[in-house]
Amino acid sequence: MSGLDPIETFRQEAQELLEQVEQGLLDLAHRPGDRDLIDAVFRGLHTLKGSGAMFGFDALAAFTHHCETAFDRVRKGEVPATPRLVACVLSAQDHMRALAEGRPVEPGAGEALLADLHAAVEGGDAPVGAAEPAAPDARKWKIRFSLPADALVNGARPLPLLDELRDLGDCHVRVVTDDVPMLEDLVPTECHLAWEVLLTTPHGRDAIDDVFIFVIDEMTLEVEELTASRDLDNPMAEAAGSPSAVKAEKSTETAAAQDTRAAKSGETVRVPAERLDEMMDRVGELVIAQSRLKQLASSSLDTALRAVAEEIERLAAEMRDTMMVVRMVPVIQLFGRFRRLIHDLQNDTGKKIDLHIEGETTELDKTVIERLADPLVHLVRNAADHGLETPEQRLAAGKPEAGVIRLSAVQSGAEVLITITDDGRGVDRDRVRAKAEENGLITPGQVLTDNELLNLIFAPGFSTAATITNLSGRGVGMDVVKKTIEGLRGSLDITSNPGQGSVVSLRIPLTLAIIDGLLIRVGASRFVIPLANVEECVELSPAQDLRSTGRSLITLRDELVPFIRLREQFKTGSAPDPHQKIVVVSTGQDRVGLVVDQILGDHQTVIKPLSGFHADIGAFSGATILGDGGVALILDIPTLVHLGQRHDAQMRVAG
Repeated sequence: MSGLDPIETFRQEAQELLEQVEQGLLDLAHRPGDRDLIDAVFRGLHTLKGSGAMFGFDALAAFTHHCETAFDRVRKGEVPATPRLVACVLSAQDHMRALAEGRPVEPGAGEALLADLHAAVEGGDAPVGAAEPAAPDARKWKIRFSLPADALVNGARPLPLLDELRDLGDCHVRVVTDDVPMLEDLVPTECHLAWEVLLTTPHGRDAIDDVFIFVIDEMTLEVEELTASRDLDNPMAEAAGSPSAVKAEKSTETAAAQDTRAAKSGETVRVPAERLDEMMDRVGELVIAQSRLKQLASSSLDTALRAVAEEIERLAAEMRDTMMVVRMVPVIQLFGRFRRLIHDLQNDTGKKIDLHIEGETTELDKTVIERLADPLVHLVRNAADHGLETPEQRLAAGKPEAGVIRLSAVQSGAEVLITITDDGRGVDRDRVRAKAEENGLITPGQVLTDNELLNLIFAPGFSTAATITNLSGRGVGMDVVKKTIEGLRGSLDITSNPGQGSVVSLRIPLTLAIIDGLLIRVGASRFVIPLANVEECVELSPAQDLRSTGRSLITLRDELVPFIRLREQFKTGSAPDPHQKIVVVSTGQDRVGLVVDQILGDHQTVIKPLSGFHADIGAFSGATILGDGGVALILDIPTLVHLGQRHDAQMRVAG
């Protein structure tokens, strides 16, 4: 297995730093005087600059240096963190992201951003009561630092640190070799050196600490200001004259640093996402092999083989559960990015928007998180652009001036319910109907339920927008949103109240890799129903089957439930079993029964995608390999429920 690519490692770290900077800037827009936020943004920019220089991203380091300089003035209280300055650094942050990712940037874009940033800094009002800073006197500092043994392997280099110290003022550097081992014990990749620096600079302690800001957690650092009472003539000799004391102190600090590193190493481990995908694939193969072993053992009289098969089944299930937990990430990684989107949308629309986020600790499979990003961006943009009214319209309607967009996530069994709520004007039903009739989606005067009417906005190309903006059009692209959600084996629903706003609900499975399924037989074929969708299984007696002919409805606890005969739906051409079963499945509030010939039992289902040729077959969401090597198709429950509900509605209309 090859080692990590240092460049790719830097890019991952740069993304995290940029996200931290972005979140800090967005918070700073609401709390411009928050010192902790200002320091956090500065540290992020400083770390990005230093790391970029170490890994050869010179353009990024040079550009970030200007932003860091501007924010250093904020940190020192020379200029305030005005909304204009925050907006400029946010725009500059996008440029840094492009440079870090190696994407092409427009010629002159960086210079234009820096010009805006310079104007924002110079145009900021000085803090009230701030005095003109006086030129500080030069001060002398004695600095001793050492890097951890694995620093060189991890890409840290001492020379850029020394160069930054030299930028602060006059430097005298001495290398400390006390800890260099004997030649036979020397490991060339480990760093055993320390450095002592006598620095004369007008800058304070903060400037020195900033030099080491991105390695401070892993290193040992001593900084001492030399005063007139100390020997200023030969401070190096003083330091070198007491090696035992220094060594003892260093030993203590090194032990403390090692303890800290040990504690940190137990917290998190950075693993490339593709390796998690590879591990998940291996676990999937293990589950399929375990299924094969289970089937062989069930037909054997060898008790030892059966015992081993049961043990392997237990281990495979535990491995699957562990692997799925490893792949889970909190949904805040998805929701967090919408703070920046809302910030930009306020500028684009002139509306005031409050973003509320709930359930940010809810976890989803990382693949699901990635694929949900674009649909959610579209829904949030729609809510801001067409859902919310302008401040004037809201005040006239008796609403607060600022509209609210609420993102929430909550786990419900093997699904996560994500809702996007706005308190805007709601969907104009008359306009939806008129547009649908104009497009030929419905006939004039056609009777529709409210849910059917609202769902027309998911029709391809449907839009009620009078003018198409560059942000959204309610309906434009909503068919793509729905298709993407259904591609995740999820479902989408919308409710809306005139004048009160809309709620778009997404039900998303926790994972797309391995699910618990219910294996059934219809005719000679076997199928899998996701167990998370199964509510109950009931018998369909021959008498009930006969009475329900033509109606496709069954009464369950005084409630009529439509059902679908899968044998007819899939055109098996075989006669029904004498003891058919109904598997009642649901998505959200909708439920439908599926008539099957036989229920074979539970099955750990490794989901394999259908080929492009079969991808458009609506009734199936994938396939899986069974223990005997056969293939079973996985039923697409939202599609089947919709089919059952539509059939039920047709039966009701027909009387």
